[in-house]
Amino acid sequence: MRDRLDNFTKTKTKMLSDVIVTIRNDRYVLPVKQEYRGAIGGIVHDQSASGQTLFMEPPQSVVELNNQLQAARVDEKREIERILKDLTIRIAEDEGYLRQNVEALAHIDFIFARAKLSHEMKASRPTMNDQGIIKLKRARHPLIPADEVVANDVELGEDFTAIVITGPNTGGKTVTLKMVGLCTLMAQSGLQVPALDGGELAVFSDVFADIGDEQSIEQSLSTFSSHMTNIVDILNNFDHKSLLLFDELGAGTDPQEGAALAMSILDYVVEKRARVIATTHYPELKAYGYNRKDVTNASVEFDIQTLKPTYRLLIGVPGRSNAFEISKRLGLNEQVIEEARSLISTDSKSVENMIASLEDSRRRAETDYENAHIILEQADQLKRDIEKKWQQFDREREALYKKAEEKAEKALVRAREDAETIVLELRNMKTEAELKEHEWIEAKKLLNEARPDLTKKQEKQEQAFDAAKAKTLHPGDEVKLLTLDQKGSIIEQTGKNEFQVQIGIMKMKVKRKDLLFVRREEPKMEKPLATVRGSQYHVKPELDLRGERYEDALQQLEKYVDDALLAGYHNVSIIHGKGTGALRKGVKDFARKHSKITSARDGEMGEGGLGVTVLALK
Repeated sequence: MRDRLDNFTKTKTKMLSDVIVTIRNDRYVLPVKQEYRGAIGGIVHDQSASGQTLFMEPPQSVVELNNQLQAARVDEKREIERILKDLTIRIAEDEGYLRQNVEALAHIDFIFARAKLSHEMKASRPTMNDQGIIKLKRARHPLIPADEVVANDVELGEDFTAIVITGPNTGGKTVTLKMVGLCTLMAQSGLQVPALDGGELAVFSDVFADIGDEQSIEQSLSTFSSHMTNIVDILNNFDHKSLLLFDELGAGTDPQEGAALAMSILDYVVEKRARVIATTHYPELKAYGYNRKDVTNASVEFDIQTLKPTYRLLIGVPGRSNAFEISKRLGLNEQVIEEARSLISTDSKSVENMIASLEDSRRRAETDYENAHIILEQADQLKRDIEKKWQQFDREREALYKKAEEKAEKALVRAREDAETIVLELRNMKTEAELKEHEWIEAKKLLNEARPDLTKKQEKQEQAFDAAKAKTLHPGDEVKLLTLDQKGSIIEQTGKNEFQVQIGIMKMKVKRKDLLFVRREEPKMEKPLATVRGSQYHVKPELDLRGERYEDALQQLEKYVDDALLAGYHNVSIIHGKGTGALRKGVKDFARKHSKITSARDGEMGEGGLGVTVLALK
């Protein structure tokens, strides 16, 4: 069909809007100009938006072929429906088993999904308890990007059951509330939490949260009313196994009444032994945290120098408003600031000064702790290194002892055998009628030579040292370090009787008395060399064919082999990559047929493996 339509495009080119074959309504058609509709004939299936082009199916055999193709598609669809129906019937017979498999696969998929989430968040598995204890180290909000989130430590449930967080807006108080709530729910759902290992979380019967501003014009709810509606519902349903999260407790009304209401709500919740975390702006609640047994203060840190929050949670330290310091840095008149300071009460000043002192003490303690921790880690590392080197020294010493003992044993065995031979000869001589003087001398000489030569070697070393002791050492001289029994070379003289010596990859300073001169490299006489080069001596010893088409690659290979032969190479490497293996096979076939190539092998591990073929040239 395509051949016939292509024939139309060649013979009727001027009648077509475009020389192509396209499809309309699942039938092959040609784009015919409107004025040649009668000349082409056939069936019109569509037209262009302008109406100037008609998509027509030419008459004669093309229509018949399209009909056959359409009939084949109908048969194909009917066969697909038959196959699907048959499969459905067969599946229905094993529905129970398949349903179990689907449920098992869903469970496995859920497990892998949890593992993937844990890996992405660098999460850990917390220890669960039913005592309402929360201990998280370097915990992070799971929905904030890892490069932006600030990790914090959170503890609740042991020394205190309530935390009151104070601090400036946008400082991270609400994020802390959400982080604790989300980590708790994640752990109770079987998910690992974004925190360091060793964390602990509780299983709560309910987690209640009043976070955000739900004021509504339609329901005539103010900020205070919306919060209080949620709080009333929470207080009617919580128990001692609940976790309560209050954001801006008592906000939206008169500060004195709101603070009193907030303290009363917290007292009611703490009395019922529930776990609660609340955020607030009221300064009265700072003193509340000090005056209640099971309540502690906390704050979010604010950097006065940069006028930006650090988002760090400080448990045990109430927050400061920092209004005067911020106003001063922003340029407010000093007289106005001092007037404002005089208007606040003495108690408020004392509290602010106490908080500032606590923050300074905490910063110094944190700095000292970090420095001590670094020193402790360095000491531990040094201890491990020393222990490792000592163990290595013990192993090497034992190996040297063992080697020396084996050498001494062999020498003694050989000496004993020689002595026994001499004694046997002496006995044989004694039985003879007479014993000549030169035979006694010869026997004595053999007996002396039978002694182990260990001492002789040591004496030779001492003599050699005495001979070389006064020899002046120069950089490059080969020497022996007597304390380690290792050879090295002089790098430079660092003192009157001290040299820097390199032994293997190690450099050390050594006293002259511990060095034994071995030898000095004699300057080599350069001999003139005659080099015979081919016409293409600059040819590289390898050819990279990666990315080339098959035919082009073989042409390059043929020219390269000729150049390499002229250059006098004996072995060359052809880099073709692994890919589909077609180019590698082509290189091997070429090598087999070439009269100047003796062998072709795959590259070894250090040469590129199967991605390289090494050719040996005559």
